Amino acid sequence: MYEGVNASEGIGIGTVVVAAEPDLSFEPHAVEDTAAEKARYQAALDAFCAKTQAQADRMKVTVGENEAEIMSGHIMLAQDPGMTDGITTAIDGGTCAEQALVETSTMFENMFLSMDDEMFRLRAADIADIRTGILAELLGREVVDLSVLPAGSIVVVHDLTPSMTATIDKENVVGVVTEVGGRTSHSAIICRALEIPAVLSVSNACGALHGGMVAIVDGINGHVISEPDEQQLADYQERAAAFAAEKAALESFRGKPTVTADGEKKVLACNIGNPEDAKGAVDHDAEAIGLFRSEFLFMDATSLPTEDEQFEAYRKAAVTLKGAPVIIRTLDVGGDKEIPYMNLQKEDNPFMGYRAVRYCLDNPDEYKVQLRALLRASAFGDIKIMVPLVTCVEEIRSVKALVEECKEELRAEGYKFNENIEVGIMMETAAAANIPDLLAKESAFFSIGTNDLTGYTMASDRGNDKVAYLYSWYYPAVLRAIKNIIQAGVKEGIMVGMCGEAAADPLLTPLLISWGMEEFSVSAPSVLRTRKVISQWTKADADALEAKVMQLETAEEVKAALTEAAR
Repeated sequence: MYEGVNASEGIGIGTVVVAAEPDLSFEPHAVEDTAAEKARYQAALDAFCAKTQAQADRMKVTVGENEAEIMSGHIMLAQDPGMTDGITTAIDGGTCAEQALVETSTMFENMFLSMDDEMFRLRAADIADIRTGILAELLGREVVDLSVLPAGSIVVVHDLTPSMTATIDKENVVGVVTEVGGRTSHSAIICRALEIPAVLSVSNACGALHGGMVAIVDGINGHVISEPDEQQLADYQERAAAFAAEKAALESFRGKPTVTADGEKKVLACNIGNPEDAKGAVDHDAEAIGLFRSEFLFMDATSLPTEDEQFEAYRKAAVTLKGAPVIIRTLDVGGDKEIPYMNLQKEDNPFMGYRAVRYCLDNPDEYKVQLRALLRASAFGDIKIMVPLVTCVEEIRSVKALVEECKEELRAEGYKFNENIEVGIMMETAAAANIPDLLAKESAFFSIGTNDLTGYTMASDRGNDKVAYLYSWYYPAVLRAIKNIIQAGVKEGIMVGMCGEAAADPLLTPLLISWGMEEFSVSAPSVLRTRKVISQWTKADADALEAKVMQLETAEEVKAALTEAAR
């Protein structure tokens, strides 16, 4: 048995097909006719974009418009001036098109790879995929085509890129195994949309699994079983049937209100990274947007997005939600999110340095561009402003003062906006968790970012293998921080939600219910399952479990107790 990341749930039983990647090696050489070389690159770029657009059009029909946007995003990245200018400049210097492409794209890829936030690391995989596609055009070679596989195929490949995934015929593919990738990678997102079981990051999968062998892909637990015996086959066939039945049962929660077993109403929201994701949230039956990561607008640009560009993105999300709440986090730059045109200086410890609200308040003119855009968009829906990385009362007061300045300007210019727009805090620092009572008096709402809150509380970098074991919200220190935040918000009468990964953890749900949390913001595919879990707990039962769990002393004990009580 091989272990990996359970990227797309389900059980797939079939025959292995190892997808060989194309040989894209070349000999770098100097060019004299730079105009001809630039024309050759442009032809390859045009061919790549045409093929990618065809894939996007096909995906709109076979997968969905939201997932097709991933391929459309490839075209935008490939044509981005920052990318194309770097390549043409290198060619002007005598570099061949292949080498110019590799050097320029690798620079951008490394920039994104240096970021800790996995949502941003997706850009690195996208750029690598784009490089492969354009390089194949330049060299006249074919990329992997997964559209002609036999029925019952389990695809095994080093990295299932979005362009490969876009060609998959879901009727013939029963499972996917890769050597790299995680749950938030675009290939994982598309596999979930296609409902194909996938296990990623299986070490040496292409070497250990051979074409023609029978295998089982357990996308629920992240296991791959090669050449199973009769008992294993029978066992997994039974599990597959049970999974299908459970999935069908989840559909009964579509269109239903999100309530506990004793009728207490909750809000089930989605986390998104761009306006297009809002449609996917609605399609998955989300009731709100609990986190719109606005920095994607900045990451995908070569200069600061204008007020009108930002306004249009925020307006689009608000209109898509048709009056339901849309919480938009203001620019969270710095730390793991480096944006070249902002010229941030390198820091020895960027996660505790010049980032997020600290950067924004130190650059009020830039910040006001975003705040004005958010205010203008609030005329089209229930937009709320969320401030990241707050550590003290002075910061939220300063942001609110800037919001008032923007209101005065917009009134004078004749713009309409929500005069009572809510300004809240993303509670993600140990400092904030220690003064939630003070911050609650200044904030319209709290949203707990458990990813950073866990890291800051446990002084643990989840990307550091030597200390990653400490990165767990089951530790009593993290649970107490979450409890303090929720109870302080409830006491002050403000809405408290959670937009970190823990919001979708079914083991944690009863504790959050017990403490009085109102909003759960999860990924789109987790909506119905989270609604089901919430419906299984009464406040009394949750309180009883909470009383037991909060007496425990270790993360292992906590997780064991929550697992035993899971429903």
